[in-house]
Amino acid sequence: MDLKLASAFWKRKPDVARSPSARSKRDREIEAESPRKQAGSWLREKRQKAGLSQMDLANRLGLRYYTFVSQIENGFGRVPSHLLAAWARALGVRPSQFARVLLGYYDPALYRALFEEQ
Repeated sequence: MDLKLASAFWKRKPDVARSPSARSKRDREIEAESPRKQAGSWLREKRQKAGLSQMDLANRLGLRYYTFVSQIENGFGRVPSHLLAAWARALGVRPSQFARVLLGYYDPALYRALFEEQ
């Protein structure tokens, strides 16, 4: 599930002791795939499954520019909290589930504190 992917990303051990040149190619790839980028991929997948273009989604959300959707999907921003429910409904996702998945990507520590058993 999507939530497990976000959680797994943050549970891996940090490479604090290693220099950038000593890190493996895979370590650099993992770091390059930021949580926002992962969230953006999830959002893009949901939008495409809903049969919407970026422009269609932007129009449903009352956004002036479809490039805002593109920026979010490419990991250059976050879904603003005031748009969470509308964005979820436009994609056919329950707003509470939508917010929970995004929280797992955007703030994994808070997600773990709220939803994971200790």
